[in-house]
Amino acid sequence: MAEPLLDRARRAGRRLRVNGDARAHYVICGRDALAYWVMRTLLATELQAGRVRITLVVPERPSSDEPDGRDLPGVDVVRADRLDEVTFRRAGLAGADGLALLHQDDVGNMHAALCAQEVEPRLRLVVRMFNTGLANGVRQIFPDSAVLSDASMAAPAFVAAALGEVAPTHFRHGGRTLYVARRDDVRPTDVVCGVADTRDPQQVRLLPADEGAADLVIAEATGTPPGTELAARRLVRARRRRRPATVLLRAVRSFATRKIGVAVIVLLAVIGGLGWLNSYASHRGWADSLYLTLVTTLTGQDPDPNKPAAEQIMQVVLNLAGLALIPLITAVVVDGVVNARLALHSGRIQPERSGHVVVVGLGNVGTRVMAQLCDFGVEVVAIDKLAEPRGGALARRLGVPLIVGDAALEETLQSASVGGCQALVVVSTDDETNLQAALIGRAVNPELQVVLRLFDGHFAERIQQAFGIGVSRSVSYLAAPSFAAALLDRAVIATIPVGRHALLVTEVSVAAGSSLDGRPLAAVGRAESVRLLGHTRAGQRLDWAPDPRLVIVAGDRLTVVARRAGLNALLREAAPPPPEPSATPVPRQAEE
Repeated sequence: MAEPLLDRARRAGRRLRVNGDARAHYVICGRDALAYWVMRTLLATELQAGRVRITLVVPERPSSDEPDGRDLPGVDVVRADRLDEVTFRRAGLAGADGLALLHQDDVGNMHAALCAQEVEPRLRLVVRMFNTGLANGVRQIFPDSAVLSDASMAAPAFVAAALGEVAPTHFRHGGRTLYVARRDDVRPTDVVCGVADTRDPQQVRLLPADEGAADLVIAEATGTPPGTELAARRLVRARRRRRPATVLLRAVRSFATRKIGVAVIVLLAVIGGLGWLNSYASHRGWADSLYLTLVTTLTGQDPDPNKPAAEQIMQVVLNLAGLALIPLITAVVVDGVVNARLALHSGRIQPERSGHVVVVGLGNVGTRVMAQLCDFGVEVVAIDKLAEPRGGALARRLGVPLIVGDAALEETLQSASVGGCQALVVVSTDDETNLQAALIGRAVNPELQVVLRLFDGHFAERIQQAFGIGVSRSVSYLAAPSFAAALLDRAVIATIPVGRHALLVTEVSVAAGSSLDGRPLAAVGRAESVRLLGHTRAGQRLDWAPDPRLVIVAGDRLTVVARRAGLNALLREAAPPPPEPSATPVPRQAEE
């Protein structure tokens, strides 16, 4: 531990010598919502105490309208399309305290990390990675690094929401394994504390003053499967497939296009009507009339001038109908073969299903959601616009049907049997497509459980009020606290998603001279903001039921579950007082 502390001291001294700015400096490279939320978390935690300076590196031209943080106050922006040594020097990486590489490109992040090492060898590095093999390589090359996956963090919340259960959040702390559960699913003796009252979906109350009113609790694990696993088992037991006749009927319906099918049906109806008239004119039974009608239509007959006029007219008309029927039959066969090949390639020919989960978008998050559902034994059908999405190979390996198409079209969702599915999980990177797919799915099945990925929280609330789609989550919002904590070299023990909110379980150290030094433990908890879980005094074990009258002293560690704003306020109260400024710092302008 002495060596990292020495490295930080050297970096702090170098900052003072280089630019006269004693604030911690962090460089963040990213162009999407994760970078935005990580910077917002850093600014909310540190900026008010005047201890942080952030430089954001973004491309010259934004790739989308999605917020990436360049408009946040207090952030210096450097525009560059390449993350190399030149860019990092422009961003002031030399002497910086940390670097966050948040692009959705594992190899690109790896290359950027190697370039950053050339500029600043002793650097706290936080890397966003999807490939676990590359993640292990980064940890070996950069000892002082944290490799995190936002998809892995957010996927359990999507899986739990799809099954109508609490996110399976497990964490171990102070010698106990804790998890989030519904109060009715655990024994009263296993409850550690209440965290949320979710009985009214329109008004979720986090950390209510009355813990007994919380139906969502943190409990100690005692070997009982969590709610999500139990829900998955119930779904697997209840799942049933339709009969083979339904599958055959679905295949027949998809054999030809609707226009050709209608033309064939109309022509057959005409032939049937003419056959009935022919039998009426010739006074024959139905069996003889059917035989003569089919033979006349398909092959024709020798002309017989001795027949009555009515029979001759029917024979001529039937022969003409036969001339039209043969090309239509040929068109049906050709069109059916072509459609069948295209449908097999795109996955549109699927048996009718029920009780399954439809996952739209096999990107980073969708792939993780699909894999976890399959681990639980839940049947999954995937939809993606690309024939070879990121999770395509894994889908084939797991035997998950992949339908290639636009999820914003009703026919694509119908191919996945969305009308009989358990839940629709829409996690593509296009908010417009996600919303359209959710609305179409709800129109097909009004009782459908929809798990919608949206970035804008205010927009999600409006969607909930207007359309009744209440389960909407932001991957970046759920993962940002862990990335920010890793950059600050702090440990977020767990992130608990509750609807669109997130509660953080963390340990806070009390510094000498801080606002909390000398105050009782009762001053830590705040209704609907912060709740104290445990208290640890130097050299002692964690106390899970501390006396609220106990006086806090420097060096104590407080284990809390808190909302973001509450945790930020608590960190400021536990931090040492800012040093007296010895000189006016020289402002530094970011290079453009």
